[in-house]
Amino acid sequence: MKKLILFLILLIIVVVAVYAGSPYYSAYQLKNSYENKDGAAIAAAVDFEQLRPSIQSQLTSQFALTLTQYPLVAELGGEPLKQAADEFIEQAVDTAVTAPNVERLINTQGQANTATKELAAAWAIASNQVDLRGLIQDLIVQRGDVDAVIQNQIQAIMTKQANELEQRATQGIDNTPTSSYCGINCFEITGEVKGYPITVEMQRDGLVQWKIVDVVLP
Repeated sequence: MKKLILFLILLIIVVVAVYAGSPYYSAYQLKNSYENKDGAAIAAAVDFEQLRPSIQSQLTSQFALTLTQYPLVAELGGEPLKQAADEFIEQAVDTAVTAPNVERLINTQGQANTATKELAAAWAIASNQVDLRGLIQDLIVQRGDVDAVIQNQIQAIMTKQANELEQRATQGIDNTPTSSYCGINCFEITGEVKGYPITVEMQRDGLVQWKIVDVVLP
């Protein structure tokens, strides 16, 4: 009887350890997959239906905040400027945040492609990385043609961001990521990838499996 009780206690300890340690093992697998350029494994660990809306919301909210810092730009561009930027952000996220593109991005270790360049441009627009002086000049020269102005800015930003992505392509994970529970079914990994600070949130998918459901952009 005592042996049975001891066995049951040991079994419970093992189950609890596996349950509690599962996200750390998942994080270890993700790191190995990144270093081994195994894009398929990382793409399979992502819940894109949750990730896409989150990234889009982050970018559109950040752009709205950036726009409040430049009332002249907001006045000249008005609602068409915001709508054009939001549409570009939505299209960039829908194109880039997909399993095939994530797999390709990991396999090439960040080599820029069109979808990635557009997402980088969307991040730059939202994060106040645009040439605001040039934006104002374009708005005046184009006589308020917001679509033409946005296209000019996007091309310039995509070129700049593509060059930066290519320069960072040889870099990997810059430091040892930190990880911790953020809830019983929530786990966060924080670190830097190619010089960018990144926080990845994972959610429990079953007992020991985990899915990436959010990425907090820098």
